[in-house]
Amino acid sequence: MRSLLSRLDRFLVPSPDPARVGWLREWTYAHRGLHDELAPENSLAAFAGALEGGMGVECDIQRSRDHAAMLMHDWELDRLTGVTGPTACYSAEELARIAYLDSEHMLARLDDLLELVDGKVPILVEIKSRRRYDVEESCVAVRDALAGYEGRHAVMSFDPRVSRWFRRHSPNTVQGLVMREDHYGMTQKAWQRHLALWFARPEFIAYHVAALPNPMVSSLRVGGMPVLTWTVDTPDLRDHARIHADAPIVEGAGVA
Repeated sequence: MRSLLSRLDRFLVPSPDPARVGWLREWTYAHRGLHDELAPENSLAAFAGALEGGMGVECDIQRSRDHAAMLMHDWELDRLTGVTGPTACYSAEELARIAYLDSEHMLARLDDLLELVDGKVPILVEIKSRRRYDVEESCVAVRDALAGYEGRHAVMSFDPRVSRWFRRHSPNTVQGLVMREDHYGMTQKAWQRHLALWFARPEFIAYHVAALPNPMVSSLRVGGMPVLTWTVDTPDLRDHARIHADAPIVEGAGVA
């Protein structure tokens, strides 16, 4: 069965163009920026810290009420700010006036990150999604923000619809699939992971470090697909990632 699935993977998911995706392997990426108690996750301060450290950046995208791509991981504002309620209930202008808890730093848009980075390091843009969510609206917001941006960047998501959308509607954008196997994800079983892969047809994989090594991922890597892994937050996991993946997405003690 495993051999059959591997053959189907190779048939249904072509190996990516090395010239398009090779750069993904060359960097260490700061997970939600280089964040700490002074620079909140997904804040411009955290991304500035990654820039200073010569690291690529990984960011999360939620959509505002007026369909702007916001740098935010959570569906609700409560954990990170002094404001309650869904992120999507506020306009981009309203969100930009909200500060992180115990911080002077404000929430920001993807546009702000692109202006800050300006091609100096690569950017991984993770679009958040969930069941019964119109993720295509977020895809449009991210595509529009990236229009004309010439720095290296890639879009990824747990939702295979995102890779499929960008492949069809923004073919110049490198697109990838994020996966995990524990109860937080939607691909606990091997058949679910293969179906997601076949539907998405990604150009790279970002795989949960706790689930590596994985036969499917190892086969894809041998076939030329870049494998990123997250969240690498200890020296031991960094060593583990070095063996089983091509590039780590790091935070905390996982930063070299």
